[in-house]
Amino acid sequence: MADPKQDEGFKVVDRRLFTETGELRKDAVEQEKRDEEAAKRATAAQPKSSPKSAAGTAAAPATEKLGEAANPDAPESQTPEETIPPSRGFEMLVNFLTQNAAAMLGGMADPRTGQAFLDLDGAREMIDMLDALREKTRGNLGKEDDQLLIEVLGSLKLTYMEVSKAATEAMAKKAQKK
Repeated sequence: MADPKQDEGFKVVDRRLFTETGELRKDAVEQEKRDEEAAKRATAAQPKSSPKSAAGTAAAPATEKLGEAANPDAPESQTPEETIPPSRGFEMLVNFLTQNAAAMLGGMADPRTGQAFLDLDGAREMIDMLDALREKTRGNLGKEDDQLLIEVLGSLKLTYMEVSKAATEAMAKKAQKK
C-alpha cells in the first residue's frame, strides 16, 4: 500500500471566470451567488442603528438593492454611479497617468540635468490614455471616480494647450532671431 504522504502533491485550482471559448464557467456563477448570499446575510445581521452611524450608512445601499429586487416596479432612487463605491486602485491608476503627463509637460525636473523637460508627444499620449480609460469605463465608475477622471482630464488638456502654445511661440521667436 502506498504511503498517503507520498501521494500528496500540489493541487491546481482554475480560478478563471471564463472558459477557453469565452463562456462564463458554471462554478464561477455559483461562487458569485454564494458571495451575494453571504453579503445579504451580513447586511441583514448588522444591528439597526441611527442614520448618522457608519453601520447604518453602509447598510443603506444594500437594503435599497434588496427592496428593488423585491419590487421591480418601484422607481429607482439612485443611479448606478451613486451606488458604486470609490476605488483606491482606480484612483492610483489615474494619479500615475496624471503624474507622468504632468512630468512630460515640464512639471518635473530631469534628475540628471535639473532642468524641466518637455515631451508634448508623450504628454498627449498620456492624455489620450486617460481619455480612453474614461470612454471604456463609462457607466461602470462610481460618481467620485468619474468626477476625478473628468477633473484630471480637463486640467491636463488645459495645461497641454497652454504649454504647447508657449512652446510654439518660443520656437517662432527662436526662428525669427536666426
